[in-house]
Amino acid sequence: MPVVQLEAQLLMKINRGVPFDLQRRYDELTEKRRAETLTPKEYAELLRLTAQVEQLNVERVENLCKLADLRKISLTALMRELGIKAPAPI
Repeated sequence: MPVVQLEAQLLMKINRGVPFDLQRRYDELTEKRRAETLTPKEYAELLRLTAQVEQLNVERVENLCKLADLRKISLTALMRELGIKAPAPI
């Protein structure tokens, strides 16, 4: 596969992001957790959604690493080049 095509595929995966419905529900449940109004069922759902969001983030970082390797630059340099900031610590 040509390098340009591989880069384009990686960039599409990197920029995909978390699906809207998943992010919306995750945010709703996170807010309920902060307000301490989360039911046990909602807590279980939040744990499941958290695992999904984390897996999507892992895949994004893996794709960033592949692109950095392809371009023969560091991950930090690639993120700076693409305007991607590291997430703030929780």
